[in-house]
Amino acid sequence: MSPRTRTIGSSNPEYVNARVRVRRAALFDEEEYRKLVRMGPSEIARFMEETEYESEINALGARHSGVDLIEYALHANLAKHFDDLLDWAEGRLYEFIANYLRKFDAWNVKTVIRGIYAGADPETIESDLIRAGEFSDREIDRLLEARSIEEVVDQLQGTIFGDPLEAAYEDYEGTDTLVPLENAADRTYYEHILDNVGAVSGEADDPVTRYAEFLRAEIDFRNARNALRLARTGAEIDPGEYFIEGGTLFERHELSGLVANREELLGRIEESTYGDRLDEALVGLREAEGQSLIAFEHALDTALSAYADRLANRYPMTIASVLSYILAKEREVDNIRAIARGREAGLSEEEITEELVIL
Repeated sequence: MSPRTRTIGSSNPEYVNARVRVRRAALFDEEEYRKLVRMGPSEIARFMEETEYESEINALGARHSGVDLIEYALHANLAKHFDDLLDWAEGRLYEFIANYLRKFDAWNVKTVIRGIYAGADPETIESDLIRAGEFSDREIDRLLEARSIEEVVDQLQGTIFGDPLEAAYEDYEGTDTLVPLENAADRTYYEHILDNVGAVSGEADDPVTRYAEFLRAEIDFRNARNALRLARTGAEIDPGEYFIEGGTLFERHELSGLVANREELLGRIEESTYGDRLDEALVGLREAEGQSLIAFEHALDTALSAYADRLANRYPMTIASVLSYILAKEREVDNIRAIARGREAGLSEEEITEELVIL
């Protein structure tokens, strides 16, 4: 997706939400996931060919096969659908959607950095990229050409991520953990999007109010995820340096103490407005280490999606319906990819199902 701007005209949420409802109805349901977990990668690709992924599977089938074909098709379809959202939207609604989709620029930056850190080849890294943000194909290709994390940081100069990642690079070198760089990418994205939200009226149907409400929840969940990851690393990193402003769950000055005291950190999350949606995951975190954090992150994804769905149902003529659909489409792509990778790795149906996020 190449950078575009279109702010002339008034917002058109009625039209966009009507189109989104049609797209949402076509998403895979629980029964279809049950079918997929019993299939091998080639069968999954054939199944996808009978769905809305048909054009991507056919277009990419000559160059890729198996899990690679599935992943490239998923990401191409995701980018197409989100590009459609921008084609449909006008005015401030377009601005809100375009700024929100820059999350995929942050995702791609982190994916390239992770791939280089793990020693993956460019083709493997590319299969995980999602070209749905503002970066042009050429900008993404230049990131893929980088042979070191330092080169990635250099390539990002001139973008909103350049200076923050350059500042975080020193911490990365000192700790040999990707947390400083990943958090810098996330923090830059959220700071940028909040700077462009505009004035909040507080009225129930005000689109800016609903947009800001959703972003606060997403920032809270991101801070919770990052705090738990920092608590797990044991690295000497000041959590306040990578705190994302804009949420309500934590304050910057208290984060260092919470990261150092895992039980207090879990208690804070448990006592928050999100606690009732995360009860089961919090119990898992207390009872076991290891993969329990993965389960908690899945619970965060589920809770955020449910939060967006509730906003969409309550305020149907705001951006909430679009945000809810974006998360649902992401969830579908993540679930299909997890199934394909799980089947390729020989995981059992039960193990694969545990990796899925289904509302």
